[in-house]
Amino acid sequence: MGASMAVKTAVIGLGIMGRRMLEHMGPHAGYVPVAIWDPDAAACAAAQVLAPGARIVASAAEAIAAADLVYLACPPVPRKAYALVAAAAGKAVFLEKPLGVDLAESEALVAELKASGVPAAVNFTQAAGAALANIGQAARSGAMGDLIGVDMVVSYAAWPRAWQQAADWLRFRDEGGMTREVISHFLFFTQRILGPLSLVWARPSYPADPALCETALLARLETAEGLPVSILASVGGAQPDRQEFTIKGSRASHRVCDFSDETVSDGGPFTDVRPAPADRRAVALTAQLDDLLLCIAGQPHRLATSQEALEVQRLVEAMLRGKP
Repeated sequence: MGASMAVKTAVIGLGIMGRRMLEHMGPHAGYVPVAIWDPDAAACAAAQVLAPGARIVASAAEAIAAADLVYLACPPVPRKAYALVAAAAGKAVFLEKPLGVDLAESEALVAELKASGVPAAVNFTQAAGAALANIGQAARSGAMGDLIGVDMVVSYAAWPRAWQQAADWLRFRDEGGMTREVISHFLFFTQRILGPLSLVWARPSYPADPALCETALLARLETAEGLPVSILASVGGAQPDRQEFTIKGSRASHRVCDFSDETVSDGGPFTDVRPAPADRRAVALTAQLDDLLLCIAGQPHRLATSQEALEVQRLVEAMLRGKP
């Protein structure tokens, strides 16, 4: 694909995710970042270093007008308005997750994106990855035996984690928290393999300050066939971060740690399915960008659809409200 064919891209929201995407779009032949915008001038300056060819524009509207693809890495609440402006202008839209925090707003967004007919996808970073493809294949082929259920364990010494501190909204109950930011990925992955989940019960714990996000979550969900999905999430204590989910089968179980490290057990210790790449994030993001080109071209792709992201949001927000 020559440079002339590269997709002209605007990035709105230049925090951690926006800058990370720019960093990986730069070397990707399929994309050319042309416009970047964030209300914070320091974020714009930091992003300009990663995309020297992109213009820092004066508004989100100007960024959208300059591009054929709009990547929305801003916090969830303003995202809907920008997505609809982009879709109305016939631009492809790539949204960061969560899709939103208000269900009615997100339902309207999904309906309007669908009606507009523009290519749209949501960045659940495991969608195009090797672990999801491999576990899906193992589940369908019978290599795992009968599927038994899923266990999700997420545990952090602190939230937000050190590298997220600049994204202050992540610590607040309105838009932040580990259930929206991390567990949502595992719910997406699980629904891809096992089909729709329904919430049986959920018990979140919150700090005394009502503005702050959850510090723990216990929940049970079930598949249509009644297979259990158990969630244990907590914050606190001197420990390394732990983010893992295990899809259990009667013959073999597959575990994914830190989003992409896949291991398998036939009853003995979990062993690596493939050697870990030197830069996991680069591999995952490049795979997402490859599939995004398919999405933009109207071809079959593996990225999360806005409808899938809506189903995940439905579960997440129900768990955060709690269900006895």
